[in-house]
Amino acid sequence: MQIKKITIGSRGSNLALWQANYVKDKLSNLGIESSIKIIKTKGDKVQNLSFDKIEGKGFFTKEIENALLNNEIDLAVHSLKDLETDQPKGLCIAAIPKREDPADVLLINPNSVDESMILNIIKSPVIGTSSARRKNQLLLFREDVIIKDLRGNVPTRINKLRTNEYDAIVLAKAGLNRLKINLSEFYVQELPVSSFIPAPAQGALGLQVRESDKDLKKILEKVSHKDSEEDVNFERKILNGINGGCHSPFGVYSVKDQNGERTSWVSYSDKVSETPVRFISKSSNIETIVNKINSKINPFSIWISRSLAKDSIFNKLIKSSSVSLTAESLIEMKIIKIDTIPTCNWIFINSAFALNSIMHLKSGLKSKKIAAFGESTAKYIQKNGLKVDFIGKGAPTNVAQGFSSMVNSNEIVFFPSSNKSLGTVQSIIDNRNKIILETYQTLSKDKKVGNHDYLIFTSPSNVEAFLLSNKVNNQKIISIGPSTTKALKKAGIINVLESFQSSELALADAVFSLI
Repeated sequence: MQIKKITIGSRGSNLALWQANYVKDKLSNLGIESSIKIIKTKGDKVQNLSFDKIEGKGFFTKEIENALLNNEIDLAVHSLKDLETDQPKGLCIAAIPKREDPADVLLINPNSVDESMILNIIKSPVIGTSSARRKNQLLLFREDVIIKDLRGNVPTRINKLRTNEYDAIVLAKAGLNRLKINLSEFYVQELPVSSFIPAPAQGALGLQVRESDKDLKKILEKVSHKDSEEDVNFERKILNGINGGCHSPFGVYSVKDQNGERTSWVSYSDKVSETPVRFISKSSNIETIVNKINSKINPFSIWISRSLAKDSIFNKLIKSSSVSLTAESLIEMKIIKIDTIPTCNWIFINSAFALNSIMHLKSGLKSKKIAAFGESTAKYIQKNGLKVDFIGKGAPTNVAQGFSSMVNSNEIVFFPSSNKSLGTVQSIIDNRNKIILETYQTLSKDKKVGNHDYLIFTSPSNVEAFLLSNKVNNQKIISIGPSTTKALKKAGIINVLESFQSSELALADAVFSLI
């Protein structure tokens, strides 16, 4: 049967019309002519309430779905995250085109930037969002955040930031990419999907048709992207399994790697104000993940080999559950004072200890370019009033390669080091371009650690110190990164879960993934 010209139903915002025209172009390439009909939804009409205060479901989709059921349109284009997981009788999702970037973005007013703080924003910032999920995760990272509801289309929201109604706003990166908005006047902080977990199906479109329109469904199959369809359907099935919706502070992001192994990041809470429970799952079984979300966490105990600040995200996530936590480092630092900073262009700081060992020479540090091993080290450096010119990402070898590409052939790098520094980054820099000085010693404490269900190691030195007076029995073992894992395995401790990145957030996610 020949398909005649079809009518596409869409909301009237710039983003919705971009999405509808994107599908229209795809259909045109397949020889199908179409027009777009704008339909106002309840969510468009009610602008004075946040999403969690609007009654009923489908407030961005219901009117469009009714038009589809009443044969006023032939195809509905939705942001899939707005679409209910249970389809109305007679309708179905016929295609899911290739997913855009699912991450959230924090747009910060330049006057409100503070790179020494988590999220790179000033104390007690006013941040705009009407999403329960975004509110919940913002408060996880920064309890001092003042949440102010934010409604309107994307340009309207950005203009409210421009006119100083907010210090920052949270938007989906997918919408910003699609509309190609110039953001050069703002500080753009992308929130990684593994840390700030997006809504199920964020960044994806859902093409909805009548179940009876077999010919149109067959054509739309050519528009669908297999991997995107598989990932977002997996996320939506988890949402459906917990009976969640737009009112829930729920995030899930799922993706397969090149080997076909699926990884899912989950964040959920009953209330915006409550600390969410988060975990990472390697399961491809929906029921396994849903059962984990719905199950009660039994009491257990953790020992972690570092002291934790009151505002530590690990502390916050762990103590929100039935967990007994002991946080203590088994190493201490002894400074070996140097009189001056060596002649150099760069100073590479691999830990808070390394910075502390040379802070008595702070005036000399300000004229140098400073590199930080990772994000947490960078924040510590910035809190001490110093600028960071390089922040490493990933495993030590990745950090080493990234930093070496920054160093010119005529530049000198100074490495303040300890007697136990592994020297991964140092080893990749040519001898002519580096100065290595022992500025502190890492000393082990010989101490008995009590019985715990989980042992979390945050450095090779702490592994060494732990084994002086303790043994690993049947505890679950978590490592912060490759160097620590290597030290554990060298000691004969084989069953180690390594966190996906060297951060306290990733360590907490690892804990709950093992429950």
